[in-house]
Amino acid sequence: MLLGTIDWVIVFGFFVISMLIGILVARKSGENTEEFFLSGRTMPWWLLGVSMVATTFSTDTPNLVTDIVRTNGVAGNWSWWAFLLTGMLTVFVYAKLWRRSKVFTDVEFYELRYSGHSAAFLRGFRAIYLGVFFNIMIMASVSVAAKKIGGVMLGMGPVETVVIAGAITVIYSMIGGFRGVIWTDFFQFAVAMGGSVFAAFVALDHPKVNGLANLLANPSVSSKLSFLPDFSDTKMLLTLLIIPLAVQWWSVWYPGAEPGGGGYIAQRMLSAKDEKNAITATLFFNACHYALRPWPWIIVALCSIVVFPELSDIRAAFPQVDESLIKNDLAYSAMLTFLPKGAIGLVVASLIAAYMSTISTHLNWGSSYVVNDFWLRFVKPQASQRELVWVGRISTLLLMFFSCIVALLLSNALQAFNILLQIGAGTGLLFILRWFWWRINAYSEIAAMVVSFAVAVYFAFVHERLGLPKVEDHWQLVIGVVVTTICWAVVTFLTPPTESDTLRDFVRRVHPGGPGWKKVIEEAEASGISMAKAREEWDLPVAILCMVLGCFAVYGALFATGFWIYGNTTGGVVSTVVAVVATAGLLAFMQKLKLEEDTEE
Repeated sequence: MLLGTIDWVIVFGFFVISMLIGILVARKSGENTEEFFLSGRTMPWWLLGVSMVATTFSTDTPNLVTDIVRTNGVAGNWSWWAFLLTGMLTVFVYAKLWRRSKVFTDVEFYELRYSGHSAAFLRGFRAIYLGVFFNIMIMASVSVAAKKIGGVMLGMGPVETVVIAGAITVIYSMIGGFRGVIWTDFFQFAVAMGGSVFAAFVALDHPKVNGLANLLANPSVSSKLSFLPDFSDTKMLLTLLIIPLAVQWWSVWYPGAEPGGGGYIAQRMLSAKDEKNAITATLFFNACHYALRPWPWIIVALCSIVVFPELSDIRAAFPQVDESLIKNDLAYSAMLTFLPKGAIGLVVASLIAAYMSTISTHLNWGSSYVVNDFWLRFVKPQASQRELVWVGRISTLLLMFFSCIVALLLSNALQAFNILLQIGAGTGLLFILRWFWWRINAYSEIAAMVVSFAVAVYFAFVHERLGLPKVEDHWQLVIGVVVTTICWAVVTFLTPPTESDTLRDFVRRVHPGGPGWKKVIEEAEASGISMAKAREEWDLPVAILCMVLGCFAVYGALFATGFWIYGNTTGGVVSTVVAVVATAGLLAFMQKLKLEEDTEE
């Protein structure tokens, strides 16, 4: 066991503060379901933005980045850096639409946008599929990292680690609700970010690394520093850059980077006090997520290549760890064992903070589906607010229990990341277009969901058993996108459209605008229904320009930081100028976005 007395004091103090926050907001959060799951829709942008960053800063994220860097170098991070395009699209096009919709959860959207039994089925099924089964998978992947940290740093077994970490998190999530999650996220992010930065400095100080200059000059590291894959290696170029930027960002549904927004990101946009706060919160999140956080993790990952060049070196250093857990992602936890007493307590607390912020969000988010979109909608529509809050707390507990069970069956974070990407392949374009094209219906979504899942299952369990040649992961993704997109597009035209009244109500509430709703608006006006607000000037061109400028600003900041760390002055200056100019342009054009202070019709 690496922790000394001072370390345990720091960790214990962290737990106490987190629990106190949950206790202090418990009374307010327990008033009704809107307080328990949306904090009364009164949240400011800065608190929501930090919460989004904290949630996506999970315990498995540093492990995932370490796995990527050790396997494919810094350029390998394009597998998730490409999702910035999705994020910026959500910021400037969809954040205001979500806030304007006034739905309770993003799956309630299905009965706002679609009609009939198919819409009801879709809402109920997605509530259980995403809120329970898919959500459990995500939390389990996060808990895999907790297993490895517990084994390496605390000498604890997988079961012991998962049970203790899960128990503490579920308690304050049950009593504090969404308000407790938001405020603990704020505290936990400060701890988590401080710990990751400190860990990077300690890793650079390791005798085998001997400082930043020696790290960058090390032959085993220098080949992995490029921000772009080797253009002479067609396979790597295709896998790491072309497919993520050309296909993945718009076509794949992934938690926290859903095309068009969704999940816990939508939950935070829906809880914002107005559209401006929803947009600003999501913009702040994307800037921090892609430009602020990656480099401390990348530095530790690069240092681990010097200290633990092979997996056998990790295995030899930690013989007590289950051999099935010895993967490249374990190198991050292994590097943290070199922290001095006192400091190791801070970093362990930061990793616990990362774990708790992610798990608590997923528990509250998944529970909101169970309560609002399953229990209240289909089981007991007359349920009291008190009963619904208790259903939320019980479902929170059950979600945590089952995620712990699944966590014990997974071996590494990258494994879960690839599974989740494949399951969501091909659904992204549908989520983007459903806001702007009236013809998409509930059957389109059902087809996309079923086909994408079937393709993922086929490649995971059937393809090679049929004796067919192995298909690389990136081609599996592309095939999944093509097959799923074709299927849902065909189904769209073969099935009846959404009822006219539902489409009109959607347009009157959300005002999405654009040519995709022209038919609905004209038919409504021909029937004597006023659609004046829906005919207002469309600001999508300005929003797309803001999206592009936002991407340049954040990528510029990301690469500027890297160039300055590498000591590349020219690259640093150019990237910094790009980031500054793009930011200035973004701030100017954001003023032209059409926002509504009062979203009531």
